[in-house]
Amino acid sequence: MSKKIPWRKVVCVTSLLVACWLTQMSSVLARELPNPGPKDTCPVCGMFVAKYPEWIGTVLYKDGHAHHFDGAKDLFKYLLDLQKWAPDHRASEIERIAVTEYYSLARIDARSAFYVIGSDVLGPMGHELIPLQSQADAEAFLKDHQGVAILRFDQVNKPLLLNLDQGVFQ
Repeated sequence: MSKKIPWRKVVCVTSLLVACWLTQMSSVLARELPNPGPKDTCPVCGMFVAKYPEWIGTVLYKDGHAHHFDGAKDLFKYLLDLQKWAPDHRASEIERIAVTEYYSLARIDARSAFYVIGSDVLGPMGHELIPLQSQADAEAFLKDHQGVAILRFDQVNKPLLLNLDQGVFQ
């Protein structure tokens, strides 16, 4: 004869296991992103990154090495031509890619961010991809700052970046 396990115990134990798993995963995912030091320069444009904390982008490699950028635009230029900007690194070695979210100034996952282009907000290198946490924030920003389009990570390409540099928004 089998003994019935009360459903409350099952829910409690399951909840505890899920909470432990989430804690473990969040500590892995939230591995501290290093901040740029005063002498760290953007590998694309050479600007001192720490001077622009509201625009920092970071590529963190699995070995703990990081490259910092003075905006999402230069971060994308780097990622789209890694051979040029970091010939000793491979895309498969990247652990995290982060950008600074416009409203909260928190560094968020670059792959899940929403990017507004063509707005009246300029970054240290001029016209910029403005990173936002949510679709709703991106839509509000687009409206408030005369943006042209909202893009996702995979929609950013070299021609778009060249157009941004020239002030052309499509």
